[in-house]
Amino acid sequence: MQEKYFIVTYGCQMNVHESEKIAGILHELGYVEGERLEDADIIVFNTCCIRENAENHAFGNIGALKKLKKSKPELLIAVGGCMTQEKGKTDVLKKKFPFIDIMFGTLNLERLGELILRKKAQKKKVIEIQEKEGEIIEFAGAYRTSYPNAWVNIMYGCNNFCSYCIVPYVRGRERSRKPENIVNEVQSLVAEGYKEITLLGQNVNSYGSDGKTGMTFAELLDAVASIEGDFRLRFMTSHPKDFNEDVVKVMQKHRKICRLVHLPVQSGSNAVLRAMNRRYTRERYLEEIKMLKEYFPEAEVTSDIIVGFPGETEEDYLQTEELVKEVDFASAFTFVYSSRQGTKAAEMEEQIPEEVQKDRIMRLVELVNSLTRKKSEKYVGKTVEILCEDYDKKKGLYLGRDEFGRMGYFSSEQDVIGKFVDLHITKANGISLFGEIVRVKE
Repeated sequence: MQEKYFIVTYGCQMNVHESEKIAGILHELGYVEGERLEDADIIVFNTCCIRENAENHAFGNIGALKKLKKSKPELLIAVGGCMTQEKGKTDVLKKKFPFIDIMFGTLNLERLGELILRKKAQKKKVIEIQEKEGEIIEFAGAYRTSYPNAWVNIMYGCNNFCSYCIVPYVRGRERSRKPENIVNEVQSLVAEGYKEITLLGQNVNSYGSDGKTGMTFAELLDAVASIEGDFRLRFMTSHPKDFNEDVVKVMQKHRKICRLVHLPVQSGSNAVLRAMNRRYTRERYLEEIKMLKEYFPEAEVTSDIIVGFPGETEEDYLQTEELVKEVDFASAFTFVYSSRQGTKAAEMEEQIPEEVQKDRIMRLVELVNSLTRKKSEKYVGKTVEILCEDYDKKKGLYLGRDEFGRMGYFSSEQDVIGKFVDLHITKANGISLFGEIVRVKE
């Protein structure tokens, strides 16, 4: 009987894709995916420490395994990801959860298989946290679970050191993959039938800035978009300090690149942006939006926004509201500032009271949702192309997204997962669309 694994993932899309790599390692060792955590022979936590909530959830879920581990001593529990890479956190984990068998970091994920075999050969726990980033080790064994979507890392790490962010400390400095390896990976995915490829990086626009690839991000995007096949191409995340017209010109050249850009603004106040060390101004951000819209009037922008940053005044917050209205984002991920130990923002004196943070986030969420609802209502009566991604058993409907990320639900007599369908929109409900199939593209 084959041993089973169960992976618990926290955080961003980068972590989701890294969990696919972890799954690939486990499959190579002979494990198969289990449906229930209780039936697993190995449980792997792929953690995140970017925000306090994700870290607290991880602590709670790891702690809940104490009884299961006691009843199944042979069960292996492994903890990896950003949280273990954070300075001093492995000592906390060892003291708090002595039943953890394996700990590994973001910089040595590819060695998880060796660590598991080492643990099986000995009684003592295995802890290996690589502290300095090395050369990129190409990883071809991801076990992808997201068909028809696929994520492709083009680079790792970050050099920006935003004052609130711990990413450079837990993922290291920027390292870019060789362009030929990226192109080959995308070619293979397209040949396998994947229909939407997303190029991933903490800051994709700075791809190649280490001088080792011989390509800028715009040139890489052009090379990937030139691959033959019927697929969509996305990229994230873009940093406003590096986003430029060269990228937009490549988007104009290739229709398969979605006219949607994720461009995190974080705040509409120049004073807060300076304190965040974002290295652009409100005015420059708006100029970039204007430039994008001059090329593509239909283009949409999504964003990340933080409220309650240390020192943020009510006027600063209102400037963020004004910017949100001016840009008219397709959607935005909104967050309350979360203090992370080791960052400069955590040492700032003017921390904002929790009740003020809650008030601002509620107001911002309502504003963003109202704009999103209006955009959804404009879809009614139109026909749009949807890439069908899945089937919702509860709703009894298929679902998929258009190029702007809007989710559409519909019924179909045939299985259309992985196919592009033309959908006539008959109803909008918040951020979701509902419609009827006009055509299935074979």
